[in-house]
Amino acid sequence: MDRKKLISALEKALEAKGKRKFTQSVELIVNFRGVDFSKPENRLNLDVPLPHGKGGKEPRIVVIGEGAFGSEAKKAGADEALTPEQLPALAADTAKLKKLANGSVFLAQPSQIAAVAKNLGQYLGKRGKMPRPLVGQPKPAIEMAKRAVRVASKGKYLPTAQALIGSEGMEPEKLAENAEAVYDAIKGKTGEGNIKSAYVKLTMGRAERVM
Repeated sequence: MDRKKLISALEKALEAKGKRKFTQSVELIVNFRGVDFSKPENRLNLDVPLPHGKGGKEPRIVVIGEGAFGSEAKKAGADEALTPEQLPALAADTAKLKKLANGSVFLAQPSQIAAVAKNLGQYLGKRGKMPRPLVGQPKPAIEMAKRAVRVASKGKYLPTAQALIGSEGMEPEKLAENAEAVYDAIKGKTGEGNIKSAYVKLTMGRAERVM
């Protein structure tokens, strides 16, 4: 991906942002060729930390784990900790689950991943919100989760991927570095030769071609 073309595309997108009653997100869209995403081994399911963050309000971090694990996670910066015993009641209260899931990133103690899938998988899975295992020291994992974006295969395995790279208030250079981090992660999975084109756009804006 050419840095000058990327910055130029971002500048064009930002210049045409117009006036909105909300802060628009900036997204990178990557289209593919020659990749069969119906095959599990080809599907995208990446968590990519953005060098300059998301440029907006940080997501809430919800950690699921047993007793002391949750307490340590809260001390390390998690916004909420749930125990395995709380999951069945949460699964039964769709309104509460929806409110919790909105704007949140989920992490889980590795031993509790199966319990989460059993109780919340049907709801979180459809929304790309299934938790990642929290392995090692909680603080760095939580800090990374706050600035990471998830890149996943879309719909019925369409040959395209879309990811947040920041917000309209960020400088083009910082947005470019975020975009490159996402692009490099995707390229590492699919191979650069299978990338057909790439665009950047604001939430309500026109897509500007990068390559």
